[in-house]
Amino acid sequence: MGTPELNLTTPALLFSAISLLLLAYTNRFLALAALVRNLYSEYKQKPDEIIFGQIKNLKIRLNLIRNMQIYGIISLLLCVLCTFLIYVNWYHLAEIIFGVALILLIISLALSVREIQISVKALNLQLKDLE
Repeated sequence: MGTPELNLTTPALLFSAISLLLLAYTNRFLALAALVRNLYSEYKQKPDEIIFGQIKNLKIRLNLIRNMQIYGIISLLLCVLCTFLIYVNWYHLAEIIFGVALILLIISLALSVREIQISVKALNLQLKDLE
């Protein structure tokens, strides 16, 4: 059994997956941005430490989402580059580039997990008031 060969369809398989991830990240970003605007408006009308803390938490999450998007976009770009390199028969470089693209996608997904953890923690703190 020989080593698997990288072909044009291998990096192309990630195009739709990465695109869907980026869409999900963008939706999360837009929802948080709207929430920040609302909380900011509330805070300007009536300064409150709880609202200020929520805004700080959202700022951290927005930065994480920005980084998730950056790593995802670079991963997608590298998949496109990998496809081109396969097309021009530069297989060794294509394999390296594809490996880097996968690592960046892993980083993007790990950041997504971290952002979800922060989100759930914030929601649990808010729900604690109801208990």
